[in-house]
Amino acid sequence: MPYAEALQPAIIYLGAGLASAFASQAMRLSPIVGYLFAGLIIGPSGFHLVDENETTAFLAQLGVVFLLFDIGLHFSVDEIRVRQRDMLLFAPLQIVLCGGGFAAVGLALGWQLETALIIGASLALSSTAVVSRVLSDRHVEGGPTGRSATAILVAQDVVAIFLLTFAASLGGSVENHGVEMLRALGYAVASLAVAILAGRFVVRPLFRSLAATNNREAFTVVALFIVLAASAATARVGLSLTLGAFLAGMALSDTTYRHVVQHEVKPFQGLLLGLFFMSVGMGVNLASLAGQWLWVLSAVFTIMALKTALVFAAARINRWKTPGATALAFLLAQGSEFTLVVVGGSAVAGRLPPGWTSVLLTAVALTLVVAPFWAAFGIRIARRLARRAQTDPAATPIARPVLVFGMTEVGRFAVDALRDHSIPYVAIESDPERFVAAQGDGYDVVFGDARDRNLMDRIGAGRARAIVVGAPRVGVGGQDMDFGAAGTPRRFVSVESPKERATQLALGRRAHLALTSPRGVELATDLLSDLGVEPDRIAAWLADQSGRRGLLDSAVSEA
Repeated sequence: MPYAEALQPAIIYLGAGLASAFASQAMRLSPIVGYLFAGLIIGPSGFHLVDENETTAFLAQLGVVFLLFDIGLHFSVDEIRVRQRDMLLFAPLQIVLCGGGFAAVGLALGWQLETALIIGASLALSSTAVVSRVLSDRHVEGGPTGRSATAILVAQDVVAIFLLTFAASLGGSVENHGVEMLRALGYAVASLAVAILAGRFVVRPLFRSLAATNNREAFTVVALFIVLAASAATARVGLSLTLGAFLAGMALSDTTYRHVVQHEVKPFQGLLLGLFFMSVGMGVNLASLAGQWLWVLSAVFTIMALKTALVFAAARINRWKTPGATALAFLLAQGSEFTLVVVGGSAVAGRLPPGWTSVLLTAVALTLVVAPFWAAFGIRIARRLARRAQTDPAATPIARPVLVFGMTEVGRFAVDALRDHSIPYVAIESDPERFVAAQGDGYDVVFGDARDRNLMDRIGAGRARAIVVGAPRVGVGGQDMDFGAAGTPRRFVSVESPKERATQLALGRRAHLALTSPRGVELATDLLSDLGVEPDRIAAWLADQSGRRGLLDSAVSEA
């Protein structure tokens, strides 16, 4: 009987998670929403079927730990170098603007300066778990919005480490604050150095030995050991569990085994993240909402609206176009799981005026609930703004660009490949809906038709190095157009059948069968090779895309 009682909470959690997953899929909602409402229903504010205890809270925290490990797998030192503008310029600016804005609101409400600053900075952070899931649900994690959002979230997670340390020191003397921050900075730098060295001299030889044994279960055990051991190590020195998980991911990011490790830990991450979202739903205090509903709803609106405006401002300062900046601002507008930890801590809660702790905790939890809807609303606005840009196809000529006609799945993948290898390109789209969707997802696209000679002259088509046909039956794919070029540029096209491929090859075009998902992997590989990118760099890029988008480990060879 005791065993049956012990299993009851686990059964309720799993049953609620399964039911919410099916319900959200049937209603075409994000699974995040289903998990949050499941937690609300089974928690203290609902039917009170279970109580959150230390065990479930720890398991929920492990969901975020595994998520940060997965993000670390995609952020090698090279990736940080590529995304340095987002991580070193955009993210700090966004945190300063949002943190300053929220701190000003706190001061206006009569909070102490230190309290306003720490809560303002914590509200500047966004939820890695929520944003990552929204990007995954929309399949845009590999596009400009997804890549920039992920880079900003990683930078925010690093900042969160120092916020947690500073928040914990509020109860002490002012002189200790600077010492604690310097100590945390020193430990973080040392941890980063250890992660890089461990990846090169420990992790690689270890996984090479495991690969020789061909024991797949060993990969799972070692992967879990590395995640948990690294998290425990950083927590032991006063930093966060999530920092250790992120650094463990970085240690594996430069190895050829990271995709195997990612595959092995994915089930644990998905299960524990679901538990995390349910725990957030359980934390929404409906009694507090009923007694202070006006303050709670005002706080939710202030957080979402002010943060959206300030992230938009930061994006525009960083030269994002209006549609992409809008989508990114709405995507990052919610609070963070770290905000719940900071505000719920005794050092900060004890310095807030009476009642404000429960208001802020409930409001932040509600921002996580409405985040998927808010992001979808932002996408609609971004697409409406992009639709207005259709009448202005102005473009600045680029020296020796690659022309990409049609922002289909093939066209987008080709643009991602060119952008990641710093190869100049111009993307042109004549279909209004595809143009609006691409602009809303952060792509730099010109609205126009390949048959418009004036437009082709303005974008420098006469100097094109190559042409990619992303859309079937686009004008440039059906006929040879030289755009006034001295030599006809090579044309790359993705086709659906061997017969169509034979036809395109007979016309002198580089035709590729679309055999993998997303479509266009074979075309992008051939395009990069034709443009002089080294095979090793192409292989590394494809491996990164494999982990980021769930591609096959290698492109299927063509017949």
